[in-house]
Amino acid sequence: MARMNRRPCHAIVVLMTLLLVRSVRAADAPFEKEIAAFEAADQTQPPPKDAVLFIGSSTFRIWKSLPADFPGLAVINRGFGGSQIADSTRYADRIVVPYHPRRIVMYAGDNDLAAGKTAEQVLEEFKDFVTKVRASLPDVPISYISIKPSIARWKLIERIKQANSLIGQFATSEKNIDFIDIFPVMLGNDGKPRKELFRPDGLHMNADGYALWIPILRPRIEK
Repeated sequence: MARMNRRPCHAIVVLMTLLLVRSVRAADAPFEKEIAAFEAADQTQPPPKDAVLFIGSSTFRIWKSLPADFPGLAVINRGFGGSQIADSTRYADRIVVPYHPRRIVMYAGDNDLAAGKTAEQVLEEFKDFVTKVRASLPDVPISYISIKPSIARWKLIERIKQANSLIGQFATSEKNIDFIDIFPVMLGNDGKPRKELFRPDGLHMNADGYALWIPILRPRIEK
């Protein structure tokens, strides 16, 4: 009898070990803590329904005035700093699909290029995001904001231009995909990024930078 009882006990130990390993792996996944924090916030304060979802990197994460900048429009901000397009795709089942947004607005790709990806890879990553979202939300419009020219990443400018061009072309060929080009207005008469639009790091925008975006975005995301 003693030998017979050891088998189920052993099976339980193995199962618990597997669950623990999976839990550790999940906790170690990129941006898992940030995503879990979003989910916890959703439990304590459910996000608005029929909202415009802003998702992507730190350009959205630090846009603290976002709700006030679009009065009368329900918005959800799910920007998480340092993220690439693939990160938004990875967590779409947790921070996109459950909201059933009326529109998705993405700003990402900046960090992809900085990590060494090509413009073609950025395009493919965006296509993967669209495919993932479309599987559950086939009709939701998706707006992609062009990768901005910045002082800190000026050395990447040719790849930035190429990525913007490729995604812009893709958007024109697809239903409910919108490319919002903020690139030109962020350049000065010298053809370089306008310093007054950026924080001291030369990468993230200040309030003046966001103020420049608002009238460009508003008619495109409110329609």
